[in-house]
Amino acid sequence: MSRIKDFNLPDLGEGLTEGEILTWLVSVGDTIELNQPIVEVETAKAAVEIPAKWAGKIAKIHVEAGTTVEVGAPIVSIDTDPSAGDLPSPPVGDLPSSLPAPSAESLAAVEIAPEEGAVEPGLIGGPAPGGRTAVLVGYGPKSVTAKRRPRLGTTTAAQPAVESPARALAKPPVRKLAKDLGVDLLSLVGTGPLGSITRDDVRSAVATPAAAPAVVDAPPVVSLDGSREQRIPIKGVRKLTAQNMVTSAFTAPHVTEFLTVDVTRTMKTLEKLKARPEFRDVRLSPLLFVAKAALVAIKRHPLVNSTWSGATNEIVVKDYVNLGIAAATERGLIVPNVKDAGQLTLRELADALNGLVEVAKSGKTPPSDMAGGTFSISNVGVFGVDTGTPILPPGESAILAFGVIRPTPWVHKGKIKIRQVTTLGLSFDHRIIDGELGSRFLRDIGRFLEHPTDALLAWT
Repeated sequence: MSRIKDFNLPDLGEGLTEGEILTWLVSVGDTIELNQPIVEVETAKAAVEIPAKWAGKIAKIHVEAGTTVEVGAPIVSIDTDPSAGDLPSPPVGDLPSSLPAPSAESLAAVEIAPEEGAVEPGLIGGPAPGGRTAVLVGYGPKSVTAKRRPRLGTTTAAQPAVESPARALAKPPVRKLAKDLGVDLLSLVGTGPLGSITRDDVRSAVATPAAAPAVVDAPPVVSLDGSREQRIPIKGVRKLTAQNMVTSAFTAPHVTEFLTVDVTRTMKTLEKLKARPEFRDVRLSPLLFVAKAALVAIKRHPLVNSTWSGATNEIVVKDYVNLGIAAATERGLIVPNVKDAGQLTLRELADALNGLVEVAKSGKTPPSDMAGGTFSISNVGVFGVDTGTPILPPGESAILAFGVIRPTPWVHKGKIKIRQVTTLGLSFDHRIIDGELGSRFLRDIGRFLEHPTDALLAWT
């Protein structure tokens, strides 16, 4: 059995077919241990570290960082028995001895393109690297030296100068620039090869124009050549998110309802909770109460926690809640979820939510944490946004947007007072949830946040 083993990109689950090599954690020649992380890979779900399948020595890295690799393709070779000694290395840079050396006659038959009269390297009919003649693929090299037609006002030995409507010598991008800037190419003297007109020639003509009648209020002409554009590859998490959002938006008929809520009592209860001994070492935020309110409302309206199955022509109602929390990361939007969140205590729920956020910030959320969600919350309030119309994650029938909490004039007990107010937005699949059910569900979440203590005692 060979001591050199190829380590292939493993199947990371959830139907993933490829991954991008983000960072190599080892180098060629490093000695590694079994299950030692050797590479960080970004899939369409998250960035994960992959451990070594064998102990040994890194013999070869097949794929550079930044390359997208299909599942099953070799990414690194590992010497599983480095103590046996170094492997022989094949000669590098030597030509195989079986190849004959070129003869003097064949070298003499090579025609080198002359320097005088040559066109720019890479142009059809001009010299290519190595002294060859550049030609169109499939048309073969020209049998004569490439020539250009004479410019207006010049002569050759075979052709006298004649006045003709010949075009100025300039490349297409230069012609476009001249057209955009309103410059007549025939009026310019080119400084490029063979007297061709360059971009600098055109810009110089604009900078120092010839005397001409004044033009009143001539609009400025802007050259849009792409130099001020940035192109971001669509891949990884962002690519999968885009595909899912398009599928969801054009598959499930969305309806969104809004509710503005006085959450002053929730904020006061949150401060009391922070003072309790069992919550002093945990980060608490209003999102905890919004999550609890949604879980309580789902118990009262279980049809909200379901999915539409076109394959079986059924509505599948879930008796468990995998609560998703939308998180913005450097690689795009992800929605990890707290498994069986409805069974957790308030302290356990707080710990789980904080854990999701911390892992998401680190970019290490595993695919398993993003699979199987049943209901999600998008906390747009952290960005100072009042609310939104969120798109359903695939397979879910409802998602809640939680807006920023603002001090707002509010009618409270018959008087206008400054209260803590937020706006909720609920998007739902109208195939499953009709207007009445969606409205009752959203209203129950609002009542919980208006009177959290009463709701906890009465509904749980």
